[in-house]
Amino acid sequence: MRFLSVFGLLVASSFAGAADRADILVADFESDTYADGWKTTGTAFGKGPARGTLPNQMAVTGFLGKGLVNSFAGGDDSTGTLTSPEITIDRKYINFLIGGGKHPGKTCINLLVDGKAVRTATGPNGQAGGSEHLDWHTWDVSDLAGKKAVIEIVDEQKGGWGHINIDHIVQSDTKKQAELKSQVLEIGESYLHFPVKTGAPMRRVKFLVGQDVVREFDIELAAHGQASFWAASDVTAFKGKKLTVEVMLPADAKLADLIVASDKWPAADKVYQEKHRPLFHFTSRVGWLNDPNGLVFADGEWHLFYQHNPFGREWGNMHWGHAVSKDLVRWKEEGIALYPKKYDDFAFSGSAVLDKNNTSGWGTKEKPPLVLAYTSTGRGECIAYSTDHGRTWKEHDKNPVVKHAGRDPKLIWHEKAKHWVMAVYDETDKKQWIAFYTSPDLKEWTFASRIEGFFECPDLFELPVEGQEPGGAMSPWVLYAADCKYLLGDFDGKEFKPHFKEKKQLWYGRFYAAQTFDNSPATGGGPPRRVQIGWAQGVTFPGTAFNQQMTVPVELRLVSTRNGPSLRARPVRELESLRDTDKPIAPIKDVTRKGATTLADDLDAFELLLTTSSVRGFALDVRGTKLVYDADKKTLTCNGVTASVSPRPAPSLSECSWTAARSRCSPTTG
Repeated sequence: MRFLSVFGLLVASSFAGAADRADILVADFESDTYADGWKTTGTAFGKGPARGTLPNQMAVTGFLGKGLVNSFAGGDDSTGTLTSPEITIDRKYINFLIGGGKHPGKTCINLLVDGKAVRTATGPNGQAGGSEHLDWHTWDVSDLAGKKAVIEIVDEQKGGWGHINIDHIVQSDTKKQAELKSQVLEIGESYLHFPVKTGAPMRRVKFLVGQDVVREFDIELAAHGQASFWAASDVTAFKGKKLTVEVMLPADAKLADLIVASDKWPAADKVYQEKHRPLFHFTSRVGWLNDPNGLVFADGEWHLFYQHNPFGREWGNMHWGHAVSKDLVRWKEEGIALYPKKYDDFAFSGSAVLDKNNTSGWGTKEKPPLVLAYTSTGRGECIAYSTDHGRTWKEHDKNPVVKHAGRDPKLIWHEKAKHWVMAVYDETDKKQWIAFYTSPDLKEWTFASRIEGFFECPDLFELPVEGQEPGGAMSPWVLYAADCKYLLGDFDGKEFKPHFKEKKQLWYGRFYAAQTFDNSPATGGGPPRRVQIGWAQGVTFPGTAFNQQMTVPVELRLVSTRNGPSLRARPVRELESLRDTDKPIAPIKDVTRKGATTLADDLDAFELLLTTSSVRGFALDVRGTKLVYDADKKTLTCNGVTASVSPRPAPSLSECSWTAARSRCSPTTG
């Protein structure tokens, strides 16, 4: 026992005064070449440290300074090693930043003592997706005090994530690697607020009730420093219960300091009032959005569900967000409609219907249920229903109802066939199809057919040619996909037979994954309106708490043209309610000279009817955005996107109605 005690004192003495000792920098990789004594083999590590992201690589983040070790030189198929000169272990820990592939022994960093690996670590990415972010890793080397060692960085892996990223190797008496922190909360308020710092390391947060994980999500948690914004999780469902929050955090971070319980949304008085917040398009109060989902009209409300990450500005953590409107203009954001079943089993895109005849039995004929279909990424196509106007949802107990290689189910009722139809993107035989399934009750589904040539987010609806009756010879079905291309054809409830081979294009530019509303009301004694909303893909708002926006709602028409019936769209008439005053613009004749002609100043919305004679084209400059018409090519170009146009025969000038208006945009309401 005396020997053991003395030995313990000897080990402790080797780290005497640990709290006061400065770190020992092994390598920071800030030079153009590797430091003296560092040796490379192969080609993966290049001739020196990388200056961040390499060609064809996702953005690399989390490293310090300007340089790092990045074995993506030449791509994921390059291989090699990078080895340090000998060092003496003189601190309790070795800290370093690491990212890249998770291939033990193949993409790794090793600590070699006497030529043998006594410590090793890999990057975090073992499958498709992931991130090039570097995070701290720590080796406890207290048992190796005084020994000579070599650091070896290895890339012997080819293919996906076949590289390793390393930076800032330091000997220290302070541990840098994140530790599991937990906090038990007695839930009494409606929300838990979390600080988000854009660009911070991604942290996995878990909520547990007892031993059961009830929520799990990734978030760029602001463990240190000021938050970029605050996100929130609605915990109303757990009121009165003890909820444990778990997350890996740096050793010096306190989880209790990062959680705020409240009955209000973070910065509720400022949401929708921000400097760059769109007032004409729908945006989520916080976080990322993309595909519109579950568009349905019921009980006087237009329901807009959408793909949503409530915890960050980038894609991920796919939930279904939810907003409602009485007029398609002013939207009120509701709570989360669908949560991921578990981590990596996310709620991808889908649709919703009103089960008017209560075929499902989940409601009554007097109070029919709303029913939605969505893709569960871990299970397949799933069904859920609501009997409280879409505010809460319950899963069908026999989910999934369809298992296949595909996603994005669209539900419709086929009146003639008297059954439900699911049109869903399908990748059978590694091809791109829309598959059709049928059901009498939204519960049991049977495969019917498929048609090739469409990619994700299908829509399917009947639309009569303008002026014709629904269901007649001039009332074709429209099969539409995410890229805004469509076919017209016959659909008997099981098989789609196109009228022509070449798809037509409705939208160009930032309009993707659009859906139309189920159960849209009729107006003026005519057929039901076909109202569509798309994702304005790629419209970003840097420096804000939100990202991406929806298009404005548009109404679709099918019109006769020289090339057969074609879809046309214009913003819904309800948007005109935002106009304050109209100002007629007198017709301008013979605009033939070069240069600029001012039509109107200080106005927000324009409706122009332009006629041309022998001109080769013209350009409209609206607040710096140019629309250019090429008469020879019959094209219209805006923001780098070109669309074909077919001018109509010109009316007389007396028939032209050129107006402009001042708009009074109202923000989306919270």
